[in-house]
Amino acid sequence: MHWGSNWGYEIPQEQMDFAHQLVEFDHVDIVFEHSSHHPKGIEVYRGKLILYGCGYFLDDYEGITGYEAFRDDLVLMYFPTMRTADGTLISLEMVPLQIRNMCLHRASRADAEWLASILNREGKTLQTSVKLGLDGVLTRIAQISRLERGPTYRFRYYHQHLRRIDAGS
Repeated sequence: MHWGSNWGYEIPQEQMDFAHQLVEFDHVDIVFEHSSHHPKGIEVYRGKLILYGCGYFLDDYEGITGYEAFRDDLVLMYFPTMRTADGTLISLEMVPLQIRNMCLHRASRADAEWLASILNREGKTLQTSVKLGLDGVLTRIAQISRLERGPTYRFRYYHQHLRRIDAGS
């Protein structure tokens, strides 16, 4: 969905209400909002993933000044794992990338740490947090045991194609 301001971390109550209604009425399993030019908060509402601002995956904003504090050069590639039966989020991995010269590159450790701190700061009100692994991948911290999972499907990036991969419990 394309909505909201281009800059800033505030999530208007109307957007939260609408995202919640989409989940409540079983219309969606993931709400993906992408108007902001930088990543924003993440929420898990009734087991469904809401990404309130994903930024632009690749853009031509390099060199535009005045918004450096938002680090629009840093983006995330999102990889949710969801339960097949009902679309409940099981886990979420995010790969931090940096846009340089209209190309995507793995973000430095310092940049990945910066993204983790932003997501954790913004996640406080949404009751979400992330951790940064040794591999440079951000993972949403969840309290779901293997017994609760059931059959799942994962989105993974293989050979430069995003595919749905069915997996057992």
